Amino acid sequence: MKKCYTANTDQSLNKRYVVVSYTLFTLKYMLVVCISLSYCFYSTQVICQEAILHISNGATDKEYCLVYNSLWTNLSLSLSAATAYPLVNLSSRLLCSSAGVSPAIVRGKAVVVMRGGCNFSQKAEIAQDLGAAALIVASTKPMSPPGANVTEYEKVQIPLALMRYMDFLDAQNVFGEEMQVRLYAPAVPVFDASIVVMLLIGVVTVALGGYWSGACERERLRASRGGGGRGGEEKSDSGDLALYSPLKVVIFVGLMCLMLVLMYFFYKYLVYVIIAIFCLASATALFSCLDALLDLAKCSPMSVTVLGGSVSVRSVLLSAVCVTVAVVWGVYRNEDRWIWILQDLLGVAFCLNFLKTISLSNFKICVILLSLLLLYDVFFVFITPLFMPNGESIMVQVALGPDAAGEKLPVVMRVPRFSAWTQNLCGMQFSILGYGDIIVPGLLVAYCSRFDVWVNSPKKIYLFCCCIAYLCGMVLTFAVMLVTKMGQPALLYLVPFTLLGSALLAWRRGEMRQFWNGTTYEVLDSTREPLLPDGTPDSGSGGGKC
Repeated sequence: MKKCYTANTDQSLNKRYVVVSYTLFTLKYMLVVCISLSYCFYSTQVICQEAILHISNGATDKEYCLVYNSLWTNLSLSLSAATAYPLVNLSSRLLCSSAGVSPAIVRGKAVVVMRGGCNFSQKAEIAQDLGAAALIVASTKPMSPPGANVTEYEKVQIPLALMRYMDFLDAQNVFGEEMQVRLYAPAVPVFDASIVVMLLIGVVTVALGGYWSGACERERLRASRGGGGRGGEEKSDSGDLALYSPLKVVIFVGLMCLMLVLMYFFYKYLVYVIIAIFCLASATALFSCLDALLDLAKCSPMSVTVLGGSVSVRSVLLSAVCVTVAVVWGVYRNEDRWIWILQDLLGVAFCLNFLKTISLSNFKICVILLSLLLLYDVFFVFITPLFMPNGESIMVQVALGPDAAGEKLPVVMRVPRFSAWTQNLCGMQFSILGYGDIIVPGLLVAYCSRFDVWVNSPKKIYLFCCCIAYLCGMVLTFAVMLVTKMGQPALLYLVPFTLLGSALLAWRRGEMRQFWNGTTYEVLDSTREPLLPDGTPDSGSGGGKC
């Protein structure tokens, strides 16, 4: 009776574990669909073109943030070269018409008006006709560069910029109505040290994720050769799943397309769903990474008996820490000054755990998945602007958020630009790299690492060469970005480098057939048949939990 009771209890616990594992996988699957929204967008360019408004009254000086459009307005690069203008306060007006405004009041001066009522070009043309030397629009909304069509750009010859209405109120309190202003935009270096940091984050995460996947595969093979007969059960226990069917890959990419379109039209609602999913998935991933590190350090689980069951004190404390980190990020996610550290920590953990948990069964699946994502990338970045009414890229708009302001999708690594001159006034400027730029080529790197195990490669040659190919692709991405001064879809360079690099290596070593076929799955819970060093399938089943 006791034996039956124990067996039933174990079976019940196993079923619960499988349910939890597949639930978490579903959440990760949903999040990786959302990763498709921003993975292509890598940029170290300044998203908002920022400038400085220097105000003085002869005795006091203070500077405020401005946002302008460089296609519309040319500003001096230094304070000494900027022209000083007396400031006229018309913040009680929208300046959508010249009625009630005397040209003598504004001639040769900078004018402050409120945002709204009409477009920026109309305000600027009216101010210019009245003789104003510059127009500053006070905004109560999140600021983004003022835009217009090409013909409107040509009509306006005076500087036009936006400032926060709260900043203008502060200036009135400090200086009163007697203000002299200068507008200037310090040059921001194209190259920034944050590029190097971002490169290291991407390469190290991909390499560690690939190595972890290979280590788990080695552990699984060792268990299968030693234990035998329990592969299906232990595979289920591990919660690891694989993309092994071309149809699954096509469906996966199709869901990405659907999710991207939904995010474009319903961003303000779905962004909070993504934030909630990210908190749950990243906390789970952080627990998995830290737990593996503690196992590596031979830390005791410190098990105690509670209500007749065994509870790991280490796991409870670790869970509390991981949940706390995720909750702190969720609460303070808009505090740019420091929250990027937590976001990058959770992001690295998520990418590592994803590369360990999700696997591609053969090189054929790798080629199909990465090629489809490359086409998907090119279509939504370069093709959609051709037929969208406003001429904008769906991918970039969703990645940045509406008007480049408000809530952002938490699916990017962020590192502050160290050389940004105006970041203390307008907010921090970041270099960003989408998680997908790590995960998508990282899946191929992880496959190469597992293949090293299957063919018993002593020097992990496939893992090493694929990581080098990834590094070369990233360097080329940065080089093109610096030359063109535009953000680049990194997969456009990463996919060819990693696919061709690994394929050439397999062909050179005479292992292309094995590399292409990899392992096969008949059904989801069936056991894999890994290749042995001679290229034959392993007849033993198994699946050690890693």
